[in-house]
Amino acid sequence: MDVLPMEATRLGDVMRDIFLVQSAPEQWIIVAAGVLALLVVLARGPWRVARNVVTIVHEGGHALVALLCGRQLSGIRLHSDTSGVTVTRGRPDGVGMVLTVLAGYIAPSIVGLLGILMLAGNRITALLWISILLLLAMLLLIRNIYGVLSVVGTGLVIFGVSWFTPADVQAAFAYFFTWFLLLAGVRPVFELQAQRRAMPTPQSDADQLDRLTGVPGTAWVFLFGLVNVAALGTGVWLLMF
Repeated sequence: MDVLPMEATRLGDVMRDIFLVQSAPEQWIIVAAGVLALLVVLARGPWRVARNVVTIVHEGGHALVALLCGRQLSGIRLHSDTSGVTVTRGRPDGVGMVLTVLAGYIAPSIVGLLGILMLAGNRITALLWISILLLLAMLLLIRNIYGVLSVVGTGLVIFGVSWFTPADVQAAFAYFFTWFLLLAGVRPVFELQAQRRAMPTPQSDADQLDRLTGVPGTAWVFLFGLVNVAALGTGVWLLMF
């Protein structure tokens, strides 16, 4: 009888644990995680820190859609003011460029909604580890020190929870993280429109889409908000009913 190496056995155990179907947490934990996430989004201090996670997902959305549209990625930069930029190469207009620019502001809400679908199947640890793998992939594209620190720091937090905490803590964190992405997807849209009114900039995603399509930037801001609010409403319905 063949005997598997010890390393292969351990790897198999780890993979089995990651994709194990876990028990759903009690409803009060899901609600409490949502309330905590809402407080983080609304409070100025916590939001200033947590918004870095939104920027990571925002720029990751640009990068993923750019690759799917056949564009070449030159790199991603994340800045301490929670702004970011994803540089791609390819045709400067057309559907691919429009979709690439469009993806940023709706990415956090879409990722949050996908996370809820995984939580609905009680794949809690799998959700955390998939997040880690996506962060590792994004790390290869980061081109500045702050961006590296931001992505690595986020990954270490998720890894620490998934590896060193019991199942109930993992569940609470996974629901908090998912709630946060859903709720946090909405606030930057309001911030974008407020910034456009106070200090118009041709570099905002909405204004780039204006130049690419001829559709006013305000209409694109409205579309961002519509998609994100719809994702939030769908997420609330899936989690609570």
